Amino acid sequence: MAMADITVRGAGAFGLTIAWVCAQRGAKVQVIDPYGAASGSSGGLVGALAPHVPENWNNKKAFQLDSLLMAEKFWSEVEAAGGVSPGYGRTGRLQPIKDEKALGFARKRVETARELWRGEAEWTVCKLSDLGPWAPPSPTGYVIHDTLAARMSPRRAGACLIAGLAVMGIKVVDEAPDQGLVVHAKGIAGLRELNAELGKPVGSGIKGQSAVLRFDAGEAPQILADNLYMIPHADGTLAIGSTSERLFDEPHETDELLEDVIERVRAIMPVLHGAEVIDRWAGVRPRAKTRSPMLGTYPGRPGHFIANGGFKIGFGMAPKVAHVMADLLLDGVDTIPQGFRVEDNL
Repeated sequence: MAMADITVRGAGAFGLTIAWVCAQRGAKVQVIDPYGAASGSSGGLVGALAPHVPENWNNKKAFQLDSLLMAEKFWSEVEAAGGVSPGYGRTGRLQPIKDEKALGFARKRVETARELWRGEAEWTVCKLSDLGPWAPPSPTGYVIHDTLAARMSPRRAGACLIAGLAVMGIKVVDEAPDQGLVVHAKGIAGLRELNAELGKPVGSGIKGQSAVLRFDAGEAPQILADNLYMIPHADGTLAIGSTSERLFDEPHETDELLEDVIERVRAIMPVLHGAEVIDRWAGVRPRAKTRSPMLGTYPGRPGHFIANGGFKIGFGMAPKVAHVMADLLLDGVDTIPQGFRVEDNL
């Protein structure tokens, strides 16, 4: 069996997409994860690929914009290879506007979005009365509608990548010796290893809980209201969430905090009263100290690299992360922006 050029340790959003792009570019790749593919925070439910506010532009917002604009082509190529849909759709997003001050800001952002989003998407302010029943209540009678936000199913996206990689002869294995250059994309386990090795915190785990309701909103936009996402998925379900818990005892168990999320969502959107809860999820998401993805060389380990810290936006950032890491691994070209570098977290 031929030696691998790249070993990817971790089969979540970053690990699988890096493996896919490297394999697409002709590298021999092996993927290792003792817990199985998409088993950690990348196996969640929500799947909101949502942009930052179009103002105070910085490296993180520019990187995320590039990744969101790459997503449709990226996922269609993986789906075409393996035949499994990730449930991707650029369906947009609605947000209520709470007061006159926020309404003023929202209207100013119509112009900044036109400039910063390069004409690829729109940020508009709409009258609530012009929308149908799938819209959040808004104290001002207005909502923000952006056409950049998209949805996908994290679990389906994982299955999509696994199927695409399988066509290339790449399977996720429990364990194998390192071969070639090694990418550590191990999520919370990787952050804990780094914290221990370096003797200081470079990242932490934030627990999240989410749920799925039996409710078919079709191709309707996702809603962000009261810091809660409601995502109509392609399979006729609705994902809702999530919590952000710094302190927790049971990382993989749902509790009364999720029940509170479900009740709040139903209070915001009465149309969801009576919709059956058909799935619940809890897990720990890896957050780097800078809150941006942590990419680059592994301190003190020549030939080893890190791709971690996806937190809540791992799948949204993954297409761009994968290409940036492939550039570094295969071509020695470092295009990692300031704020995303491993040393920025040290």
